[in-house]
Amino acid sequence: MVLSEALAPFAPAPWVVSGPSGLELVEEAKDQAAQAFGRMSAFHGQMGMFVRAYAYMRSHGADGLRQVAEDAVLNANYIKARLSQEMTPAFPDGPCMHEALFDDAWLEGTGVTTLDFAKAMIDEGFHPMTMYFPLVVHGAMLIEPTETESKAELDRFCEALLLLAQAAKAGDAERFKGAPLPRPAAPAGRNPGGPETQADLAARVGDRPGGRVGLGSDTRHGRAPQPARCCVCQSHNAFCGFSAMPRRKGPR
Repeated sequence: MVLSEALAPFAPAPWVVSGPSGLELVEEAKDQAAQAFGRMSAFHGQMGMFVRAYAYMRSHGADGLRQVAEDAVLNANYIKARLSQEMTPAFPDGPCMHEALFDDAWLEGTGVTTLDFAKAMIDEGFHPMTMYFPLVVHGAMLIEPTETESKAELDRFCEALLLLAQAAKAGDAERFKGAPLPRPAAPAGRNPGGPETQADLAARVGDRPGGRVGLGSDTRHGRAPQPARCCVCQSHNAFCGFSAMPRRKGPR
């Protein structure tokens, strides 16, 4: 790590300091490291995550954090209420907190598993939710919309999952067992990790049994699907429950 001259005095210990007698290890915030903001230890975890969380809290302020929490809980309960039409909540009585949790009781007799259902979500343009966790819920499906999604996006997500649930109950197991359909290699000149175009998506899913360019594809909205992002860390490879959805930019 390289720090500017102005920031260097505040770097966390331990420091390796070069002096007249050679190299010296300064393990605490004292002597040359008197202005260091503390000592780093292995159990402190990844420093970047702490900085990110701190910046997020500072940007929102006390009233903003309260609004964020209320929005996250409201969104999760909205999803629980809508998906309960076809899926079985793990704890149906009372509201949930910031995550909507479903079990696989509604899939009994369909030949479709939680994993099959999650993979089919990919063909609809959505990143799968957290699966099989918590372990005390059989075939758990844990959906965390967070505070970032509008009602329109929540409805689009719910409509896609309700249609998938109806297909599973109707006996269309083939649709799930082959999911996700292979994504073709990106054409020359385009980022292989970038979003598919409408033509790409139509070619990939349009001819499958019961196939359609449907909810989650974003084609009805006149834009190409966005890469799947984790709703917490914003990475493209973590299983969460939302993708292809625009993110709110900047503090509230």
